[in-house]
Amino acid sequence: MARVKRSVASRKRRKKVLEAAKGYVGTRHSRYKVANEAVEHALVHAYRDRKRRKRDMRRLWIIRINAAARAEGLSYNQFVAGCRKAGIELDRKVLAGIAVEDPGAFGKIAEQAKSALGSDSD
Repeated sequence: MARVKRSVASRKRRKKVLEAAKGYVGTRHSRYKVANEAVEHALVHAYRDRKRRKRDMRRLWIIRINAAARAEGLSYNQFVAGCRKAGIELDRKVLAGIAVEDPGAFGKIAEQAKSALGSDSD
């Protein structure tokens, strides 16, 4: 069997890890063994937090909508229920953006939601 020389592949693999560890503090950016662990941990956190970011953003949007709705005299769930009954099909991301950037427009949406809730209880 022929002899296999592996230095090129090994060097390439180690170089890839050390490139990924650029900017890490201490020996984490220069020693392969330490850098490899740091990069693996970083990849785990990155994977998990890509999912987490979606949850966090939705929570932020709900908080912003709730604050703007309460300024208009509605709770969050009343506002969402009123929007559904009024046929307003804006998602939370858009509603939160409107609440922050254009409170007047959000006030009009809240009025529509209020009137839809009011007409239902009569």
